[in-house]
Amino acid sequence: MATLLVLCRFLHFIVVLLMFGACVFRPFLLGTGAQAALDRQLLCIIRGLAWLGLGSGVAWLLLITASMAGSWDAALQPATVQLVLAKTFFGQVWVWHLLLNLLLVIALIKPWPALRLPLSALLLATLAPVGHGAMLNGLSGQLLILNQVVHLVCVGAWLGGLLLLVLILRQAQGHALEPILKRFSGAGYGLVAGLLATGLINVRVLTGQLWPTPLFNGFALILLIKVLLVLGMLALALLNRLRIDRCELRPGALKASVMLEGLLGVCAVAAVSLLGTLPPMVIAG
Repeated sequence: MATLLVLCRFLHFIVVLLMFGACVFRPFLLGTGAQAALDRQLLCIIRGLAWLGLGSGVAWLLLITASMAGSWDAALQPATVQLVLAKTFFGQVWVWHLLLNLLLVIALIKPWPALRLPLSALLLATLAPVGHGAMLNGLSGQLLILNQVVHLVCVGAWLGGLLLLVLILRQAQGHALEPILKRFSGAGYGLVAGLLATGLINVRVLTGQLWPTPLFNGFALILLIKVLLVLGMLALALLNRLRIDRCELRPGALKASVMLEGLLGVCAVAAVSLLGTLPPMVIAG
């Protein structure tokens, strides 16, 4: 059950992060003008992700229900599911989360393009209280959730932006790549700064230390793997930034580098999905 919950968390997180980031960077990288082929392809991808998000969100609820009740049968009992939704903090958040996911699916079917970004942003924000973000009460808890929202925004914008870049590079002949890459790179500085700052705050608040110990065990080990994956993403991003001149001459190599950067990001989200199920070893005092 624990393994299924980690996999479900991973799938749902990556889906929501990609949808948000792609919606954010579409007007930023390409302006508000129509890009018929790319917009059609992007809409198809986001629609698929939204349905996948709704399905994985429901599956996550059922897995939590089964885990709390200690029985797989409980996940299929409406009364037990209703009890989790009404009487637990996770359930109260998840009602709004699933509703937002459903509204996003409807907005993508119609389609209502003006609603995509606000709905995907709210959907992402309602992931913040899930997991370690709900550990603290009062003002401290609210500030931790706010910090987690900023962290998720930075991660989602980065990963979703990479997805959009891959789509653009697949149609490189129709776009001036250098200004697009410079805009993405410029935004990347702010995203990395926000990611590092909020990540360090999370670690300090949740563990009571600048870095959890022991280093190669449990929570600390998975956190170290996540950091190494993010550093790998940064190295690729810096390499692409240094080679941005005349990038139109090597779209294939650039696309491979962006895809590898995105793959490292997906692996980092997988590590986060596992972290969310591990105790952060809070230090008293």
